[in-house]
Amino acid sequence: MSEKPKIEPQTQTEIEAAVLRRLLKHLDENKDVQNIDLMNLAGFCRNCLSKWYVAEAETHGLEIAYEGAREIVYGMPYADWKAKYQAEASADQIAAFAKTTAS
Repeated sequence: MSEKPKIEPQTQTEIEAAVLRRLLKHLDENKDVQNIDLMNLAGFCRNCLSKWYVAEAETHGLEIAYEGAREIVYGMPYADWKAKYQAEASADQIAAFAKTTAS
């Protein structure tokens, strides 16, 4: 049976930061993955990551605007990303989303 590795706090922070950068890069390289798909499958999306970024910045005494955090997560202003990459949600996607948020 394996156990959780013992990692120094600074190293753990560096690994976690690298994982976030890798996740953002992956999302950037897969713009066809819509936020509604992420919400339906995983319960979070790019906007959630942006909100989490704002919240964590606040815990460090930093004030980052939501739109600024979105630009970090999306790699461009959200309005630009939305115009270029966001597709109209299908009836099936909307129905699945309604099921996940109904509780």
